[in-house]
Amino acid sequence: MKEVWEFLKKAGTYYLATVEGDQPRVRPFGTAEIFEDKLYIQTGKVKECSKQIQANPKVEICAFKDGVWLRLAGTLVRDDRIEAKQDMLDKNPGLKSRYSADDDNTEVLYFKDATATFSSFTGEPRVTKF
Repeated sequence: MKEVWEFLKKAGTYYLATVEGDQPRVRPFGTAEIFEDKLYIQTGKVKECSKQIQANPKVEICAFKDGVWLRLAGTLVRDDRIEAKQDMLDKNPGLKSRYSADDDNTEVLYFKDATATFSSFTGEPRVTKF
């Protein structure tokens, strides 16, 4: 999991895919943190992305850096604890102008049953699960 987190941090931007009905939806994200040995991302509950995740929590992330791409598939689980939200905000202070740990909008979610695949054009894919 730490290798996945490091890759996402170095890539800076990753793309999160969700589903709305039968239509895939993809958008750029940047938050990824480890809290209590779980990989978390962050969004706002008022966003369509959050609504899509609650309707179908199976998602996939894709990121690219230095000729390698990562695909991370798994199930996202909402964590409504203030401690989890505060950890995300403390590690990403730029979010504090729009979110707070005790508002009704801030949402942090962690990956469960995740499969990470690292691929490139020069080698065989490498898979790790957490």
